[in-house]
Amino acid sequence: MHKIMMAAAAVLTISSAAFAQSTVIVTDPAATGSVVLPGEVRTYVMEQNTPSVVYDGDIVVGTTLPDTVEVHTVPNVDGYAYTVVNNRRVIVEPQTHRVIQVLE
Repeated sequence: MHKIMMAAAAVLTISSAAFAQSTVIVTDPAATGSVVLPGEVRTYVMEQNTPSVVYDGDIVVGTTLPDTVEVHTVPNVDGYAYTVVNNRRVIVEPQTHRVIQVLE
């Protein structure tokens, strides 16, 4: 029985580590739920060499960036776009430009 419990714990630990590498859960305190950000979105955005734009305002989750801020879609993943504002990489909703995560 002890060996079965240890094997189950090992499987759960390995599964949790694999899950943590592929998915980031972003909790928006202004919303009633949370947004699941696929790991490949973060990886793609962090690898891009995108020039930063200047924005006079706070860059926080829930902020809607003006239409004058150019956003770039993430290939092969619907529902996510990004930009670099004040030298910070920001994930936004493509249609609304609403910030859903600020990458650090």
